[in-house]
Amino acid sequence: AVVSFRPPTNQPTNGQPNEAIPIMRSVLLKSLLLLALVASAALVIADEPAETGAETTETETTETADPNAETFTFQAEVNRLMDIIINSLYSNRDIFLRELISNASDALDKLRFASLTDKSVLGEGDQAKLEVRVSYDKDAKTLTVRDTGVGMTKQDLINHLGVVASSGTTQFLDAAKNGKDAVSLIGQFGVGFYSVYLVADEVVVTSKHNDDKQHIWRSRADSTFTIAEDPQGDTLGRGTAITLHLKDDASEYLEEATLKRIVEKYSQFINFPIYLHVSKNVEKEVPVDDDEEADEAAADAAADEVADDVPVDDGTENLSEEEKEQLKELEEQIKAREQPADDDEPVPEDTGDDDEQLDVSDEDEDEKEKKPKTKTITEQVWEWEQLNSDKAIWLRPPSEVTDEEYDQFYNVLTKDSGGALDHIHFGAEGEISFKALLYVPKQAAFDQYDKYYGKSNALKLYVRKVLISDEFEDFMPRYLNFIKGVVDSDDLPLNVSRETLSKSRVLKVMGKKLTRKALEMLRKLAEADEKKDDDEDEDEEDEEQAEKDADEEEKKDKDEKKDSDGDEEEKEKEKKPKKYLEFWKQFGKSIKLGVIEDSRNKSKLQKLLRFYTSRSEDEPVSLETYVERMKEGQKSIYYITGETMESVKTSPFVERLLKRGFEVVYMVDALDEYVVQNMADFDGKKLVSVTKEGLKLDDETEEEKAREKALKAEFKDFAEWLQGIYGDKVEKVVVSNRVTDSPSVLVTSQYGWSANMERIMRAQTFADPEKAKYMMSKKTMEINPNHPIIKELKQRSEADADDAKARELATLMFDASLLQSGFSIDDTAAFAKNINRVISMGLELNPDAKVEDYVLPEKTEDEEEEEEEAEEAEDDVAAAEDKDEL
Repeated sequence: AVVSFRPPTNQPTNGQPNEAIPIMRSVLLKSLLLLALVASAALVIADEPAETGAETTETETTETADPNAETFTFQAEVNRLMDIIINSLYSNRDIFLRELISNASDALDKLRFASLTDKSVLGEGDQAKLEVRVSYDKDAKTLTVRDTGVGMTKQDLINHLGVVASSGTTQFLDAAKNGKDAVSLIGQFGVGFYSVYLVADEVVVTSKHNDDKQHIWRSRADSTFTIAEDPQGDTLGRGTAITLHLKDDASEYLEEATLKRIVEKYSQFINFPIYLHVSKNVEKEVPVDDDEEADEAAADAAADEVADDVPVDDGTENLSEEEKEQLKELEEQIKAREQPADDDEPVPEDTGDDDEQLDVSDEDEDEKEKKPKTKTITEQVWEWEQLNSDKAIWLRPPSEVTDEEYDQFYNVLTKDSGGALDHIHFGAEGEISFKALLYVPKQAAFDQYDKYYGKSNALKLYVRKVLISDEFEDFMPRYLNFIKGVVDSDDLPLNVSRETLSKSRVLKVMGKKLTRKALEMLRKLAEADEKKDDDEDEDEEDEEQAEKDADEEEKKDKDEKKDSDGDEEEKEKEKKPKKYLEFWKQFGKSIKLGVIEDSRNKSKLQKLLRFYTSRSEDEPVSLETYVERMKEGQKSIYYITGETMESVKTSPFVERLLKRGFEVVYMVDALDEYVVQNMADFDGKKLVSVTKEGLKLDDETEEEKAREKALKAEFKDFAEWLQGIYGDKVEKVVVSNRVTDSPSVLVTSQYGWSANMERIMRAQTFADPEKAKYMMSKKTMEINPNHPIIKELKQRSEADADDAKARELATLMFDASLLQSGFSIDDTAAFAKNINRVISMGLELNPDAKVEDYVLPEKTEDEEEEEEEAEEAEDDVAAAEDKDEL
């Protein structure tokens, strides 16, 4: 029977319209396929029929608001429509195998569903096994996917394969909605099957249903297909076998490695076993025939004759006669040493059992004669290999999955041998239902931040255990691209091809839920570490109290003390590393990027930040911990940014704060500069930089404020003198309230770049110095009125405002403040010149003294003669060495 493809009709199924039509139309509109359909379609008008080669349909006249209006249906040229579906809906050819396996899984699920009420549909023996088998034939250039599912009748072949966008799975689900048993099937659109024409010229579908004979469906993706009863009879027993006659450019799908890769990528977690017919080379021992043995002996003899005729080069042709005689004598001596003397020859022991020994040797020779000769050959063996032994554990309740199973699944999913630090397994219900299993790796990838703005493939999206996509751009925030795992949804709205997801609000809802759960997992990880800290603090307090009690009680035994010391050592050994600190070392930058990028979850991310502080230089702590141990009356969080820990710890900016007992946060990561720009406060406490002007300490007394005011008045003239020397290098010179040991520092304005930020921006590859000038605010010099250098300069400036030496020292002090405050010196030559002048003055030399050239002293006659004799002696030694080498 030759039947034409036809578009689907919107016939009701169980009183409900077919859902495939609106889905198909919406997708065609989104994919701009409607334009192609309109171009190939024609309106059938009653009084003027369209002259096209397409199939025609009858005109329907229905009653509308206008009684004179008529309703017409679109008609499509099937050849054009098939071409559009095949070549426009799918861009990746690999997915054809995913679609076929998904269809096979649906067929198996339908049979399993039917067997719940009727066990006889499964059959007996091998026929009762529910499985999918994939095989290939390189000579015939065919690929076959075989399943033992429900199969199709002749009418099913016409309805499901002959009607475009008609989904048997959708109809089955509609029919099952009224039942009590739920079933989850994959196919819903009815066009996945046609992806086979991406790689095949011709497709042959052989199917056997329990209620019908075995039929063969055949088509070349043109406007017709054929159906015939299988002349070979019932060869399948039950199920469907789809054979693809591959195109010339699709030979890669006849390779075992390619098929394994596709199945393991897309269909790794299908419920039913998937087998691939693979070949292996096996070494085998086989007996040698007499003819073969004779041929081998003749070949060996011929090879020996040829070898005898070939002259052997022993390497003595180029030797003289004398050398040949010496070599011959040497060989005779060696032979004489190797040959044993007559007395040294071993004498066999006489056991008296000569006859028995002869008999045994004769038996051995007889066995050797009876044992046939064999040879080793390599033989190709075919066998079935299962490709999907891993189970989808994310569909099971978390209480039923062990930690070992979680670890094994992580290794299978990510191929990461480093293991996972933590995981979260949950299900979401509501607007959209899905289940997810998310992992935090122990180690960051080597290129974790190199591809930060690329598509992430850490999360895999499944629909009913079939991989839909593993490349996302906006599914989860970029800063969480280290999170790995799976997300599986039964009702995710997909387009027909299932290659790209619909740009719907549902995906954004899923992303928000996943982000919230991922941050919850990190929060619990951090809280577990903080709880450990609290427990350790309590243990330390208990130990201190126990020591006090021990001191008071002098009657305790020494043995008991030893036992207590041993227990303490065991406790130290039992201490486990803090998981969140391990996470922070690997992915701390990601949390900082989240604070910068994700304003919605900023408050949650701020609590996950960790920094070193002046009280915790060995282990980073949270800002919550900082706030908990703030001084009474402290209202601000003080921080300093810099290049290294050593530079910020010894910075003059923190001198007074540390002396007064304030804790200072050390920010030594380049990202910290951007973090504080996006985080003005934390938990109601304002973040204050100690490197910027206007620093006010929270514990200043009225007396200190009055003293500061008096010092400003006293050093006003000196500040103006320094201002005149520095010119436009500084905006102003003021008395400092933050330095105690250094003579001066340079600070920036509240809204300008800090010294560390200037350093970072200068290091940018595409930095523009002209644009950067607008952000580099003028610097303010703060002087320490208590420092001896400031006091001495003040006296000299008052004595003589034009004192050149004092002005040079003031300039040198400015350069030193630049370096000490974290800035870079633009005029390094002038700085080096000033340093040299100071060194000269320290050595009581004239800094302006001229540099004189070195003059060689004249040599005497005796010195010249000694040099000549030394040269002659060296020449004699060199000549002797050359002679020895020769």
